[in-house]
Amino acid sequence: MRVCDAMTPDVQLCTPEDSLKDAAEAMGALGVGLLPVTENDRLVGMVSDRDIAVRGVGMGRGPEARIRDVMTAEVKYCFEDQDLDEVMATMGEIQVRRMPVLNREKRLVGIIALGDIAQAKDGHSAGVALSEISRPSAQHAQL
Repeated sequence: MRVCDAMTPDVQLCTPEDSLKDAAEAMGALGVGLLPVTENDRLVGMVSDRDIAVRGVGMGRGPEARIRDVMTAEVKYCFEDQDLDEVMATMGEIQVRRMPVLNREKRLVGIIALGDIAQAKDGHSAGVALSEISRPSAQHAQL
């Protein structure tokens, strides 16, 4: 099975120039916690509700601050024609629940999330991916 068989296409986008308020409102309306950030039809980052809370509000930035000030620019992505099992393994290794999906021209075509994987594959496969993603990292491990 390929990523394009399971991904969510047509995702809401934002730009680096959009405000934190605009992004937060879009997330609330869509019931999502993450938006891809694009510029000139290219993925330049991702912004999460956590980015807005920690790098925005937590750093004293107001609702009119720009997405570029809080977004994560170094984004791991996959390609729409990649094998879904391979991408699941990568998601587990880097501990992410969602990953942007690009075509071979590196244009955003969707998002693949654990929920998409659970719907497309058997529950056991999604459970294995979730257990890898949810394992404590060294910096969060309790002594």
